[in-house]
Amino acid sequence: MSNRVVIRVGDEAEFFAAAKAAARRADRSEPFDGTITLSFEDPRRMFEVLTQNRQALVREVMRQPDTIPDLAKRLGRDRISVSKDVSLLEKLGVVQSERVPNPGHGINKLIRPIARRVELVSVIE
Repeated sequence: MSNRVVIRVGDEAEFFAAAKAAARRADRSEPFDGTITLSFEDPRRMFEVLTQNRQALVREVMRQPDTIPDLAKRLGRDRISVSKDVSLLEKLGVVQSERVPNPGHGINKLIRPIARRVELVSVIE
């Protein structure tokens, strides 16, 4: 598990500067600090993707990894919406799912955080 995920707003130049710095650290065989960074160019787009419901879902998964039906119950949401949100958050790299046996009922997806900490960073200037 990574140490943290940073979801931020930044332009293309910032993205490539960070990538170059990471490549230089790798060339020097410096260890990876465990941070995953996701960048959005527009703060509005970041908050369209990371809605309050999805943020609550991430918090709940970080508090206690669980199955989609149980997460839906704890959040007071329907299972289909939670499942769609989990799929999107998985594509973003914020959560991960694992198929686990559910004795007598087949298989469930266990949803876990990808990191111990998630930071949402947006500077409004």
